[in-house]
Amino acid sequence: MSLDPDPKRLVFVGGLHRSGTTPFAKILDGHPEISGLVDTGVREDEGQHLQRVYPKAKVYGGSGRFAHRPEAHLTEASPLTSPANAQAMLDSWVPFWDTSRTFLVEKSPPNIIMGRFLQAQFPGSALIVVVRHPVAVALSNKKWRRITSTNPRKFQSLNQMVEHWLAAHTILAADAPHLDRLLVVHYERLIQSPDEELKRVQSFLGLSEPIDSSKLSRSHSDSYAERWASYESWWRPGGWQRRIIGSRHAEDIAAFGYDWSDLSGFSQHRTPLGLTAAI
Repeated sequence: MSLDPDPKRLVFVGGLHRSGTTPFAKILDGHPEISGLVDTGVREDEGQHLQRVYPKAKVYGGSGRFAHRPEAHLTEASPLTSPANAQAMLDSWVPFWDTSRTFLVEKSPPNIIMGRFLQAQFPGSALIVVVRHPVAVALSNKKWRRITSTNPRKFQSLNQMVEHWLAAHTILAADAPHLDRLLVVHYERLIQSPDEELKRVQSFLGLSEPIDSSKLSRSHSDSYAERWASYESWWRPGGWQRRIIGSRHAEDIAAFGYDWSDLSGFSQHRTPLGLTAAI
């Protein structure tokens, strides 16, 4: 069965909740050669909520939990892999794209651990993963949940959220050698050197024009860095969690190019596990 549109036009964007995938996808959608899913009526215009082929992240616990579930990690070996299912996924997305544009973007957080499945479904498609400091992601999720949910069953400590970050990115690192078109975009680089980072995206996709960076906020992580620094005193709220994260996960976090104690940036001098070809 031939797919319409051509799978080589598809660009999947993934990254854990609160990693910056939404603003990044909106920036891509502003490019004249790219169309994202718009006016879908679903949360954050995420394609996962439109299709019925694979379970949404919330089925596996949602933000901060889904990567711990082995069944959420879809690969080419999944029984869901089939031309019919690929067409069904496309059929759910096409009405919300401007198919006259060259590239069509679908953004959903669980794409971070579904790259091999998406590649099998749509050979030649691209995957761009937005990666952000694990502590910033944890702090942002805590703030987000206080606003959006009062359900005590959804409570997670900062340490548990960091552990989920490590689980998801370890899966991504293991999947990376199997992915033909993968690009990792670091949120810290995106806000500190946006033109440089977006030039990498332009080159990766083969866009004829630069991507406009003017709508990027440069200060989204400042409050989290200040809050994290305030936890240096163990008696402060969050201080004990900071000590746990530092003692248990400092080396694992460093292996992905981040300093557990410093939220200011990503170290270009480190090589994230398994992601050498993607950065």
